[in-house]
Amino acid sequence: MRSAAPASRVIAVVGPTAAGKSDLGVFLAQELGGEVVNADSMQLYRGMDIGTAKLTVEERGGVPHHLLDIWDVTEAASVAEYQRLARAEIDRLLAEGKVPVLVGGSGLYVRGALDVMEFPGTDPELRARLEAELEERGSGVLHARLAAADPEAARAILPSNGRRIVRALEVIEITGKPFTANLPGHDSVYDTVQIGVDVARPELDERIATRVDRMWEAGLVDEVRALEARGLREGRTAARALGYQQVLAALAGECTEDEARAETVRATKRFARRQDSWFRRDPRVHWLSGAAEDRGELPRRALTLVERAVTA
Repeated sequence: MRSAAPASRVIAVVGPTAAGKSDLGVFLAQELGGEVVNADSMQLYRGMDIGTAKLTVEERGGVPHHLLDIWDVTEAASVAEYQRLARAEIDRLLAEGKVPVLVGGSGLYVRGALDVMEFPGTDPELRARLEAELEERGSGVLHARLAAADPEAARAILPSNGRRIVRALEVIEITGKPFTANLPGHDSVYDTVQIGVDVARPELDERIATRVDRMWEAGLVDEVRALEARGLREGRTAARALGYQQVLAALAGECTEDEARAETVRATKRFARRQDSWFRRDPRVHWLSGAAEDRGELPRRALTLVERAVTA
């Protein structure tokens, strides 16, 4: 029998990569009569399946998943566009009396979907100048400039993520304020219960290493090679995705495959720490243990938390 949940509530499952968010999201959607809305920025791309740990149709357990495979790898990601799409899905599900279960670890995308958040405009001339500098000097130089102007933004954005660095510097120049000053407060658009899946760093690091090994065994290199033929290398966002960026470097002869695999593990561990730090700053997130010894209890505890929030 399905658990009770109000027709106006949104459930969000957040936390670092490899914590177990996707499976928990499916469980909650099944129990609550809901559907999943993706909040992983790289799972928005068609064909990026193995390297993003996208659930297979079978693993989705009959639960409809929305905002997967909507962009070509040559398209640049846009949080503003994602916000528009995510809210349309959430509003549609709420109108149908279904529970939207937002699942993902892309912090800005989660905030964009759920919170009062306006995006500063763009300046094409400024953007072109910054992108030309990125092409000429590399992301490291721009990241150092961002660190001087807005240390908090620099900590949240990977040094290799040139597109986000350019956007942060653009916003700083347009608004005259730090990029992080333009981020929203904790004002929700929806009545939301946010569940954070917490896994201690040593165990999470081990899971990440195992996951990367499995991705290689499942054919990540072939997936990247096929996407390269579809323009992946020219994609400003998709080409910088963890795993894909490293395999592209190996295919270009810049490193060996083993070095690409090892760097994917290192970069993913760094990214998981940034994700964890991002969500820890949000006091609305209820953290539940996703450790191996608690994995069997996690679904029940999450359901109990949702039901408690419903009746509170």
